[in-house]
Amino acid sequence: MIIDKEEKLLIERCQQDDRAAFDELVRKYEKRVYNLAYRLSGHYDDANDISVDAFVRVFQALKMFRGDANFSTWLFRIVTNVYLDRRKRTRNKQHVSLEEYIELEENSVARQIEDPGPVPGEIVETNERNRLLQGAVRDLPHDQRTMILLYHTEGLSYEEIATVLDLPIGTVKSRLNRARLKLRDKLGPIRELF
Repeated sequence: MIIDKEEKLLIERCQQDDRAAFDELVRKYEKRVYNLAYRLSGHYDDANDISVDAFVRVFQALKMFRGDANFSTWLFRIVTNVYLDRRKRTRNKQHVSLEEYIELEENSVARQIEDPGPVPGEIVETNERNRLLQGAVRDLPHDQRTMILLYHTEGLSYEEIATVLDLPIGTVKSRLNRARLKLRDKLGPIRELF
């Protein structure tokens, strides 16, 4: 495990209730946390919520961080757990029909629901190759998607992923291999774009 001395001092300051140090820690990791949350959830708003919840959990649990693993590994485990917790909670929620009408005293109006998807400007910004690759990754089962994101996007080692997901290294390797094979099959017809 590589220990960044500056980061270690920053964490120690955070553990002593130094708010400025925590703000600095958030600034250092906010983009990576958001990117992981977005890639896990697939929605900008959900990624914001997951990121905020994750940093709240970090703030509450930072005094218990012992440094057995890299801070980023510990942080990504929290982000993954927040995503999984939110996924469990929303799985049981009922969905409202977009065609449903609300009855008022005088007449009825169509229910207006905000579209949680990305705005057109954001869609235009991404190029075709990234869109196809992200779609293929998103179509993977959530455990395989998590493996791909942690290894290829976040650059975690097998050992760090095993720590984040609380799995044996052999399981991490086999799941990552299966995820890669599934991605290759999904992208096979458009391989020339990659």
